[in-house]
Amino acid sequence: MKRATLDAQGRLDDGPPIAVVDIGSNSVRLVVYEGMTRSPTELFNEKALCGLGREVQSTGLLAVDAVEHALATLKRFRALCERMGVKQAHAVATAACRDAKNGRAFIRAAERILRTEIEILSGSREAELTALGVIAGVHRADGIVGDLGGGSLELVDIRGIRARDGLTRPLGGLALADISSRSLKKAEKFVKKSLGGLSILKGCEGRTFYAVGGTWRSLARLHMWQTGYPLHVMHGYAIPAENALEFAKLVHRVDVNSLSNIDVVNNARRPLLPYAALVLEYILRVGRPRQVVFSALGVREGLLYSMLGQKDQQKDPLIEAARNLNLLRSRSPRHGEELILWTDRFMATSGLEETAEERRLRHAACLLGDIGWRAHPDYRGEQSLNIIAHGGFGGIDHAGRAYLALAVFFRHVGLVMDDELSPRLRELVSTRMLDRARVLGAALRLAYVVSAAMPNVLVKTKLAVERHRLALHLPNSYAALAGERVLNRLRSLARLIGREPVMLMG
Repeated sequence: MKRATLDAQGRLDDGPPIAVVDIGSNSVRLVVYEGMTRSPTELFNEKALCGLGREVQSTGLLAVDAVEHALATLKRFRALCERMGVKQAHAVATAACRDAKNGRAFIRAAERILRTEIEILSGSREAELTALGVIAGVHRADGIVGDLGGGSLELVDIRGIRARDGLTRPLGGLALADISSRSLKKAEKFVKKSLGGLSILKGCEGRTFYAVGGTWRSLARLHMWQTGYPLHVMHGYAIPAENALEFAKLVHRVDVNSLSNIDVVNNARRPLLPYAALVLEYILRVGRPRQVVFSALGVREGLLYSMLGQKDQQKDPLIEAARNLNLLRSRSPRHGEELILWTDRFMATSGLEETAEERRLRHAACLLGDIGWRAHPDYRGEQSLNIIAHGGFGGIDHAGRAYLALAVFFRHVGLVMDDELSPRLRELVSTRMLDRARVLGAALRLAYVVSAAMPNVLVKTKLAVERHRLALHLPNSYAALAGERVLNRLRSLARLIGREPVMLMG
């Protein structure tokens, strides 16, 4: 098991930080990750909107002022990496640098500053890395990935952990504005010409369209705020295709500055919103997906994922992220692992049907059950709920986040009445999942009073449904643990599943 580093107890010992510099057509970004893992955590993230690609389509050149801005930004990024102890720095450049006549000269200057080689991604390579980023962050992905940058749009078909060859088109927001001389009517014609007849879009019908890229994320953020969506987490945000189409049509056709809640979008992004909406609208009309899901993971995370060995790639990112939090925040990380087996035995005898996805979420909840123990007892449930609901991890949709958060909330506060819960978070889960969160929360409450959150206790006990009884088996050496508090929590769980509680010794 990994251990926390000695000089920073809130960090994992996964080796030195690793950096990725992403030189895009619109933004130049540095992300420094805690280490090379299946579920990497960001230590630092900064971007500058340099607009390198804003004139490439019309002049064939990177704008002089944009180049100066980008190089100055890269100097700062290099200095930051030095101070953070980064040993590996990877750098990639996308459409603007590969298309511009002076792109190579800019890359040479950038390499001198960063002191590392910069990979100028081809369109197919960019599509590949974007697909890997979505695969890294979406459990059992199935659909078409679209990465809309400032200069280009990459499209690629993914199923599970496999991606087909992708393609690229010059449909990024800056490129479209440049090509059309900022005429949306001209841009619309160009979009139709560029995307018309693509077989990859026809393969999207009834599946998911995964939207990647800063401007599409800005669209999603605006949609969240306009609809009053209860969970402000971008990764995994899903919109039914018909709703996404109507929203894209609206943004495409009106003055974006007149839209309600437009203040949630960065001023520099706003002029690109109509072009992003236009491209999304056409994809939805032709592709006819079931839903649009926004991914916060893309090229950078795909690059890291591609560097992992096959064994690490096959790990579940949600479980790995939960294990990390368990290690960093729980009183006994091993106790969280023991909870998995303890609840496995309970569920196997309970008669409750459990899907593979529900089992996976239950395992994650066991690992996260004690991460709020340092908070005041009155607020452990609330703080745990917020950490889990807004956690920076992938491999889970928003309904899954809500389920995990509620299960651990119930573990701390008990089976509260519905009016004590946040109705906004509760609306993300089905009635079935809410009931399962209550059952799991009650089971965890019982486990923690039996074990005091310490290891090597649960492994000697058993919780199982036996005929019409819910039996908690304790060895004779643990007989003194069978107090009133344990019995009360056993009764609460038994009541939820319609069984009679009993404690058995021996």
